[in-house]
Amino acid sequence: MLSESARVTTAAELRFRVQAANARPRATAVIALDRPSEAFVRSLADDRWSQATFLTAADAAADRHPDDGWLTTLDGRPARIGDEVDAADQVIMVAAAGGRAAAASPIGRACSERRVTTTALVIGAATAPERELSLTLGQLRPWSLMVVIATNDDYVVDMMTALRV
Repeated sequence: MLSESARVTTAAELRFRVQAANARPRATAVIALDRPSEAFVRSLADDRWSQATFLTAADAAADRHPDDGWLTTLDGRPARIGDEVDAADQVIMVAAAGGRAAAASPIGRACSERRVTTTALVIGAATAPERELSLTLGQLRPWSLMVVIATNDDYVVDMMTALRV
């Protein structure tokens, strides 16, 4: 008698196997929420990612602020939060510990309305005082399905790879 594994590798069974890749890359918007995370996101953007768009909420002009529905591309062009969320399968918000992640609210609200998955990554947590980390988590938690406190930069790259960015 053939084992289950041997049976599914026979020529007769092979026609039932899925011939395509297991998963497709997701369209991802990676958004820096504050100045310290903007530098980090810029360095991430230099790597090879499949379908990622990199933006910042930290560099908003007075008339194009996240609270008014605006972000900025890394090359300085304005981008509407709604348009970026509409084009994404998932949104990754990046914030440094320190409580400067208020832009998570309008971005998270847009994601919630459109049923787009959100992940928040906190950088700089290893050296941040507990109070600063708590402030940042308080701003991110209501707007993110998963919050990850990154202990080092490599962890963020590993997380993004796991999320199929």
